Amino acid sequence: MVKINGAIVLSKYYAIKNGRHPGIYTTWDDAKKQVDGFSGAVYKSFKQRSDAETFMAGVDPTAGHSRSGKRPIKTPVHATPDQIVGYTDGGSRNTGNVNGGHVKATDKAAWAYRLELPDGTIVADSAGEWGATNNRMEIMALIKALTKLRDLDKTDADIHMVLDSQYVLNAITKNWISGWKRRGWKRSAGELVNAELWQELDGLLSQFSHLSYAWTKGHATNEGNIFVDDLLNKSMDEMKTGESLKATHETVVKGAKPIAPAVPVPPKRPAVSDSKQAKKPDKPLSEDVKKSVSDIESSLGQLDLFKDL
Repeated sequence: MVKINGAIVLSKYYAIKNGRHPGIYTTWDDAKKQVDGFSGAVYKSFKQRSDAETFMAGVDPTAGHSRSGKRPIKTPVHATPDQIVGYTDGGSRNTGNVNGGHVKATDKAAWAYRLELPDGTIVADSAGEWGATNNRMEIMALIKALTKLRDLDKTDADIHMVLDSQYVLNAITKNWISGWKRRGWKRSAGELVNAELWQELDGLLSQFSHLSYAWTKGHATNEGNIFVDDLLNKSMDEMKTGESLKATHETVVKGAKPIAPAVPVPPKRPAVSDSKQAKKPDKPLSEDVKKSVSDIESSLGQLDLFKDL
């Protein structure tokens, strides 16, 4: 802490892991210069310099891991009262991949997102697509979430996005997108799948000032991830062969209780396969998640989004 005009002010340390000049800064003005307009910026603030140094070394000291073998401490993702937390997920029931082939045109796929705003407002949306891969839906989910945040004029807000897609997360934080862009939206090995979506995502990322990311294991204990996975599965359940897809029906719930999941941990390795199958969570939903799903389903029910056909 420091004293300004006799008053005690708690100082902060800003760890810039991925930015113009990575390092630890003691003022937000200096830190902001390193991340403003920088695609894929990764940074976080800490009260202790030692925690900032630990974060720079690749370990999030707030993750609650213990070397004693005890279970991680469950704490909310919300780091500050004015932070927006978003969850995105995509999935596909790609029977073609299951049988050793490619995704079929009749395979169901969907994306979903959930945004928790500081005033207690929850914004969620989901939609389906025929014959799309899991990776395509994961990218779409993040694009849709960021587009909504932009439309809400939140580009300068402190936003923390939680994803279970190592592929999408690594493309951002490891600057894969920058490399593809330099090559004319191609991989070093050739064609870049979903190039048009990566271009759209790149354009969106550059519009946000304070974006941070975290990975969480899918279908596990992160209740925000479980929520969006359940939502996209409902969208796929709605899809009927031979019928046109329903337009997205955004839902806004005022005063909903934010989900408080276990703090996500970094991915161990990148995953680039499109073979991930969307499935419903193995573990039962908590009462908080059930209530959130119920609130949104009630709103969507008025629009016939989840009405049985």
